[in-house]
Amino acid sequence: MDFFFNTNVQFFILAYLVGGIPFGLLLAKKFAGVDIKASGSGSIGATNVLRVVKESNPSLAKKLGATTLALDALKGVLVLTFAYFIGLSEATLWGVAVLAVVGHCFSPYLNFEGGKGIATGMGVMMFMLPTETAIALAVWAIGAKFIRISSISSLTAVAALLISSFYIHPDMAHAPVVLIVVILYYKHIPNIIRLFKGEEKRVV
Repeated sequence: MDFFFNTNVQFFILAYLVGGIPFGLLLAKKFAGVDIKASGSGSIGATNVLRVVKESNPSLAKKLGATTLALDALKGVLVLTFAYFIGLSEATLWGVAVLAVVGHCFSPYLNFEGGKGIATGMGVMMFMLPTETAIALAVWAIGAKFIRISSISSLTAVAALLISSFYIHPDMAHAPVVLIVVILYYKHIPNIIRLFKGEEKRVV
C-alpha cells in the first residue's frame, strides 16, 4: 500500500484519471443531446463534436467544438502545473504528460477507448516544450487553412514537433516525446487508412 502513498504515483494516477475525462462526449450529450461515440468518426474529440453537432445546430457546434478543444488541452496542463509547483522532478512531469495523453486516448471511463489525443498532447507539450509546440501549431494552422483535412493537419503538426525537438533540445531524453507521438499516430491508424483510400473527409 505504500506504493499508492508515493507522490509521484499519485500524480501519475491523477494524470490518467483527469486525462480520461471525455469532455466532448459529456458536452455533446448535455447541450446537443447527441452521442458522438455513435456518430461521425466515433471519436470524443473536438473535430467529431464539430462534425456531429453541426448536422443539427451549426452555431452550437462551433461553441462545443471550441470548448472541447480547450478543455482537452487544459486537463493535462492543470495536473502538470500542480506537479510543477509542488516541485516534482522533470522526469515525473514527463510521466504526468504521457499519462494524461494515455488517459484521453484510453479512457478508464469509456472501457479504455477514447479520442485521438491531439488536443491533450499539444496541451502537455506546450507546457513541456513550448517552442516546439508553437512550431507544431503553426504547421497545424497552415494545414487546417489550406488542406482542411483534420488528420493530415494534426499528424504533420505532431511530426514537426518531434523533429524540431531533436534540433532545439538535442541533449534531452526524447523517449517521452517519441512515446506520445507513437500513441497519437496509433490512434490515427483508421484515419491514415482512409487517407490512402481517399476517403478521409474535409472539415467544412
